[in-house]
Amino acid sequence: MKLAYITTDLIVGFILLIIWIKIIGRKIIKRATPFTFISSIVLGELIGNAIYDDKISFYYIMYSMVLWGALLITVEYLGQKFLTFRGMVEGKPSALIKNGVVDRQELKKNRMNINQLQSLLRQSETFSIREVAYCYLEANGSLSILKKTKYQKTTQEDFNMPPKPVYIPVTVIRDGEVLWDEIYDLGYDEAWLTTQLHSHNITDYKNIFIAEWLEGEGLFVQTIS
Repeated sequence: MKLAYITTDLIVGFILLIIWIKIIGRKIIKRATPFTFISSIVLGELIGNAIYDDKISFYYIMYSMVLWGALLITVEYLGQKFLTFRGMVEGKPSALIKNGVVDRQELKKNRMNINQLQSLLRQSETFSIREVAYCYLEANGSLSILKKTKYQKTTQEDFNMPPKPVYIPVTVIRDGEVLWDEIYDLGYDEAWLTTQLHSHNITDYKNIFIAEWLEGEGLFVQTIS
């Protein structure tokens, strides 16, 4: 009886799951927002808990999944009809970088720090903040990046240019703190840093939000204020 019960519930749950995946699954997989991500987890839990609890009949499984799916479809419909409701459920993109400047308030609002932003940029094949004109944190947690014109992709073959060495940008100051290990690894010292900051009319590194050094292009600096 136990095997028959599990078999029946699995078949019913499997069929209902296929139906819901056809209806809402692509959105959950391709562009999951926090709401759709949690909804998919709850849907899976409803099936899993019901299958291994012999006190719950498959009618309750069907009811739970149908009701949950109906709620998801209702939310999806309301989100398409009403812009305000969509913003409440799915969230809105957040501009982390505007005109090449990191918006520190937006970082705080999204509970992010500069390290996390740099990590996400690198995952998007952007290794320096100086390359970015605009950067948006989408509702699903991904980054949309518009690079400055001179950093937009071209091929050397387009201009018959000889290959050039590639350098990785190095963060030397972050949140008002000097990363001395990075500076020493570059082969420079405090005097070099002072000279570089003076060239940007900066006397106190504690006022610097982020500073990056890139061989061939020099120091990129954004102050806190």
